Amino acid sequence: MSFVDTLKGLLGKGREAASQNADKVHGAIDKAADVADSKTGGKYSDKIDKAADAAKKAVPPKE
Repeated sequence: MSFVDTLKGLLGKGREAASQNADKVHGAIDKAADVADSKTGGKYSDKIDKAADAAKKAVPPKE
């Protein structure tokens, strides 16, 4: 098995684990966005919200 195959397998397992715990991952994304927004004084709120939404879309809930 090549290194690339090993990485693909690990990515698949990571996606599966994230989708099984999507609610926890989404909560962590929200918390990180809140911290970033607080640290920047709200200056980049729109950009932080867009990034958080994109991250949430990358981790869909398991069907």
